[in-house]
Amino acid sequence: MNTNELIDSFLDHLWLMDRLSNNTLMAYRRDLQKIKSRLEEMGRNWSDANEIELSKAIFDENEKSSSQARALSCVRRFYVWLLSYKHIEKDPSLHLRQPKKKQHIPQIISEQQVEALLNAPDYETVHGLRDGALLELMYATGLRVSEAVSLTLSEIDLNIGVLRTVGKGNKERLVPLGENAVEVLSRYLCDSRPYLIKNAVCDDVFVSQKSCRISRQLAWMIVKRYANMVGINQLTPHGLRHAFATHLVNHGADLRVVQMLLGHADISTTQIYTHVANERLKNIVQTHHPRG
Repeated sequence: MNTNELIDSFLDHLWLMDRLSNNTLMAYRRDLQKIKSRLEEMGRNWSDANEIELSKAIFDENEKSSSQARALSCVRRFYVWLLSYKHIEKDPSLHLRQPKKKQHIPQIISEQQVEALLNAPDYETVHGLRDGALLELMYATGLRVSEAVSLTLSEIDLNIGVLRTVGKGNKERLVPLGENAVEVLSRYLCDSRPYLIKNAVCDDVFVSQKSCRISRQLAWMIVKRYANMVGINQLTPHGLRHAFATHLVNHGADLRVVQMLLGHADISTTQIYTHVANERLKNIVQTHHPRG
């Protein structure tokens, strides 16, 4: 097999065994192709690169530490697979260490800002009602944008106010909706969605006039459009997910519960929101304390 065929076979293996999402598989392919090209510039390939050469190919100082960490994780899995199928005799990635990841504090969006955002759509129009329902749902549940746009009618139960979603790693979780989200979603499903879907057969919750599910790009545009209307700079769909988690922690929610609702595999990923809450407390003291 040549190197491209090896990468194709490896990704097919991941899809069959781990059921990774298309987005994850595409990211793995980009990383492997990038490392492959860098090794070729050194006159090396997967089978004859040593640890130092592989390290140079993976750790580019012009890239974010998170990108480097993802590339290393991908390469390690690739070498395990190469070894298991006897394509190589040794693993040069075995002793490579993850780059130290800088802690990134998410953008802090206040509850008042979210309230303004949710009030921004015109709920008396077909598209405004859809957009408002999407914003309400994302803030009420903390869903990733990919999870929100792929939500189907069969995965929502408005009678008990809960939805079912499948997140990263093909893991299923149940998330409560809340009264406001249930009310807006009910209105949207009754008054707006039938107009948008026309006579088409479609099980997706959020649809466009093309009678099919809205894209991730359209969801991004919806969030940014209303955020700009109310003066919230640089807000993304993931920013609403951060707001959901941050506001829960601010109101005393247990970190394990937030982890479960977000679908995080590791509690350390969720702990960032304790830092966000601490940052907010510091801002409050600095603003309101006479010696702040």
